[in-house]
Amino acid sequence: MSDSQLSELRIDRSLKTRRSGPFIWIFIVIFGIAGVVAFFAWPRQSDSIRIVGDAKSKAALPAEADPKNQGGTAGVGSRTGDAIPIKYASTETGRVEGSILTVPGYIVAHERIELSPRFLGVVKWIGVHKGDTVTNNQVLVLLDDSEYKARLAELDGQIGVANVGVEKARIEFKRSSGLVEKGVETQKVLDDARLALASAEAQVGQIKGARQLIETYIEWCTIRSPVNGVVLERLVDANELVTPQAFGGTRGPSTSLLAVADLSDLQVEIDVDESYISKVGVGQRCKLRPEAFPERLYDGYVAEIAPEASRQKGTLQIKVQIEKPDRFLTPELSAKVDFLPKK
Repeated sequence: MSDSQLSELRIDRSLKTRRSGPFIWIFIVIFGIAGVVAFFAWPRQSDSIRIVGDAKSKAALPAEADPKNQGGTAGVGSRTGDAIPIKYASTETGRVEGSILTVPGYIVAHERIELSPRFLGVVKWIGVHKGDTVTNNQVLVLLDDSEYKARLAELDGQIGVANVGVEKARIEFKRSSGLVEKGVETQKVLDDARLALASAEAQVGQIKGARQLIETYIEWCTIRSPVNGVVLERLVDANELVTPQAFGGTRGPSTSLLAVADLSDLQVEIDVDESYISKVGVGQRCKLRPEAFPERLYDGYVAEIAPEASRQKGTLQIKVQIEKPDRFLTPELSAKVDFLPKK
């Protein structure tokens, strides 16, 4: 190949030079975006304050949460009509400012009542369902009482027969008394007549006592609510056999009919590690936040400290009473308790 042909294949140096302008602008845009992200991501003091209940959220509150309808739950949010800031000591832990200890737990009813029958029977009628509101002394369940009513009729017949025996013994005693006065009969005859009359009267009393017992059984067939509350569980249905105690293993009859609780009396049940027990005392003020509604804050106090710790878990059970619980709080929901400093 000649020199002229090689010179034709050689690339001009001016064509190899690339323009560097576009690359410089790309780097400037990238560094600008990174600077904006860093500016908004940088932590500030105002980030530890969370505002709940602005004008928009207030307009969206349901009627139950309106301050004109009912008193608000103490603390956050809720029904005061004003925006109430919830100050957290840390945005990561979400602890209320000033709290010395935060422990998770579960909301429970202060008194959960399980209604059980007093004897073996069959459910004739049950008039409530899970979630129904009940009042004190309201009839909830009827058990089949046909057997007891039949026994009651039988005892009424026995009482009638016993009364006839009393009347006969009374007549015999009166006759013997007259004969003894006339000297026809001995004193023994009069004593025997007196004892026969007393025995007949005692038999009447015995049958009447058995009748009262059957009346009590019939009364027990009507099961009423002992409190104003809500049905937490319905454990039986109509025509189901129930008993006051379990037998026959796990396939035996039901031992409970309903579970009822007063939802205006709620507590948070927590287990506090033994290393923090010294920070907790009866009557100590607390703040409670349900996990389902973290923006809602409730006042409470330590109502009960278990007298015995759990050796396996190394904890002590504590119950915190919730002041003014509302419809947002439901038993078995999880909640966090912030303990405030002791006074």
